[in-house]
Amino acid sequence: MNRDIGQPLKLIAKTSLVVLIALFLSKLFTYIFRIIVARYYGPEEYGLFSLGLMIVGFFVAVSSLGLVDGILRYVSIYRGSGDKDRIFYIFKFSLLTLIISSLISGLILFLTAKIISINIFHNENLIIYLKSFSVLIPITILANLFLSIIRAYENIKWYSFIQNILQNLSKVVLLAVLIFLGLKTNAIIFSYLAGMSLMLVASYLVWKYKISKLVIGNELREEDKKETRRLLFSYSWPLIFISFVGTLIYWVDSFVIGYFKSATEVGFYNAALPIAGLFSIASEIFLQLFFPLITKEYSRKNLTLIKELTKQVGKWIFMINLPLFLLIIIFPNEAINILFGEEYLVASSALRILAISAIFTSISTLSYNLLSMAGKTRFILINAIIFSSLNLILNLALVPKYGISGAAISTAISTIALGCVYLISAYKITSIIPFRRKMIKILLISFIPAILMILGKKFVSLNIISLFLLGLAFILIYILLLITTKCFDNNDLIIFKSFKDKLFNRL
Repeated sequence: MNRDIGQPLKLIAKTSLVVLIALFLSKLFTYIFRIIVARYYGPEEYGLFSLGLMIVGFFVAVSSLGLVDGILRYVSIYRGSGDKDRIFYIFKFSLLTLIISSLISGLILFLTAKIISINIFHNENLIIYLKSFSVLIPITILANLFLSIIRAYENIKWYSFIQNILQNLSKVVLLAVLIFLGLKTNAIIFSYLAGMSLMLVASYLVWKYKISKLVIGNELREEDKKETRRLLFSYSWPLIFISFVGTLIYWVDSFVIGYFKSATEVGFYNAALPIAGLFSIASEIFLQLFFPLITKEYSRKNLTLIKELTKQVGKWIFMINLPLFLLIIIFPNEAINILFGEEYLVASSALRILAISAIFTSISTLSYNLLSMAGKTRFILINAIIFSSLNLILNLALVPKYGISGAAISTAISTIALGCVYLISAYKITSIIPFRRKMIKILLISFIPAILMILGKKFVSLNIISLFLLGLAFILIYILLLITTKCFDNNDLIIFKSFKDKLFNRL
């Protein structure tokens, strides 16, 4: 075992259990919120809610100015070099800039809500969502600023609690209470706004009492301020467009469906999207600490450590997501029916297609992080523009004829192609690719439980209990095969031991 990689692996293990629990609860509460909206209000209202979030996402991406991601990178770098003065200046400058940009952006959305709703989506019921959600822009951006600082200081427990648990749980509780009190559309809006506001307040308090003393430094000279701003913006300005384009590549489906079809079909499509979003759990477990960690090591020119860490995390993500992928491919109707109801079963084909895209993206995200670590934001921007344009063109061609399945095909083609570019480019720049040879063995042995599930599907009457038992059997067989075929290595044992120690210490 390489001692150099042992320490960061233990650090990841130390936080990953907390992150795993937080992400699981996050997805659970998010799905409960969406399921309540989808089932209680119906596909059209759920579609309007999804369109509102999509449009706000565009405004947030642009008005963030790339500074949130820039802060994460440069605070991590300056922590590695011990330069508190530049960290202090970057935070102050970014806070003031984002307050101004987010308020302007929120005002623009409020004033144009009627035009967007009627002229583009032909639905005046969308107006109330856009006007109300315009407040989300400054709330979201400022919360993300404080969360980025918390993450840069590797305080992942607080980051995960606020980002994943607090805001999502509060949304669900408030939505249920407001529905009980008899509110209709306003219940969705108020509960969502309240949850995001709570996230802002909590992230500010953690920053104030846990981080602020670490950020305080001396005032920089004027020439140092200019140099710091130049470095920050040279990295961040492409991220303005990357964030917008990155948002576009995942939300353009709903946009085009809403334009050519209806809010109801947007609602159907957004039954498949959150299920495909389950693949992000494995990535986020490790990436919340992975990026600041590799960036700090990059400032120390420790590429060997970064290479080993990337390969190991890639293996873990693949190992976790593979059974999820196979279960969704085998049981798409059952997954949608249990969560959203029979009315949404038209999205089953779209779910299968999105699952193919999602499992590949979960791995290629590591290469995206390597490119960001190396400061290749302009390269990322160019490719994001190219493939988001491809996604838009494909959507315009396929959605009118094939509906939500056409939208899923468009996204799958675009994201897989973009992921391939990231993988190849990161390898050329860093000589790192996030794969280990044992991933081939893992793939091959997964076919055994998959075949058993397909056979079981034919002979077992499917209901919630039988599906749970089939899924549990799949996971147990899969884990047993991983152990007997020696797919786990010494690095895996570090994580298992850390998990075991952490659990027993808590008990």
